[in-house]
Order: sequence, then structure tokens, then C-alpha cells
Amino acid sequence: MSDVLALIDDLFFHAKVQETARQLGIGLRICTTQEALLAEVAKEPPKLVLVDLNARSNPLGVIEALNKNGHAIHVTAFLSHVQTDLAARARAAGCTEVMPRSQFTRDLATILSRAKSQPS
Repeated sequence: MSDVLALIDDLFFHAKVQETARQLGIGLRICTTQEALLAEVAKEPPKLVLVDLNARSNPLGVIEALNKNGHAIHVTAFLSHVQTDLAARARAAGCTEVMPRSQFTRDLATILSRAKSQPS
């Protein structure tokens, strides 16, 4: 079981998230496409979904699909701090939390640990 699913196609963030989750003992599955992530959610909903809003595979569509299907999953998204319009669109799509990449990087261990502490 994956406590956390992520839509990330940036190799730098892929490695960073994967290593931090490993160090914390958190189950993580990183998907590079919308279809792969939604298929994983259908198998077993995770406690947290991380979304890189600059991913090439329709990140806003992932957020909308998660909310449309009635999944009560916390979605944390990250993006460049100058992309205020995209942040607003992510919130409108149903994203729980949107933050700049710098904050996401700084708080990654805390963000992942929250998923670990949630009941199954």
C-alpha cells in the first residue's frame, strides 16, 4: 500500500520526494501520467496525493478527477511562486493545499509525515 501517491515527472523532485519518503518509512508511488495516478487511486486511495502543477500530464485534470469521483484525499500541489493564476486554478479545481516549490522542498518531511500519522 502507498500512503502517498505523487504526480511528478521532474527527475529532481522525483528523487527528492522518493528519498525523503524512504528515510521516513512512508509508502510512496510516483506516477508520471494522469492515467497511472488515477488507476492507483482506484485500486486503493492513498492518504495524500502530491501534484506538481508543472507536470506535463494534466495536473489540474488529476485534481478535478479526484474531487469528481468523491475521493476525500488531501491533495498538496506545488509550483513556481510566480504562477499565481495556476495556483488559483488548482484551488478552484479542489486542491487542498497549494504552495511554492521552495516551501514544498523545505517542508517535505513534515508534509509526508502528516500522511504517515493519519489513520488507515
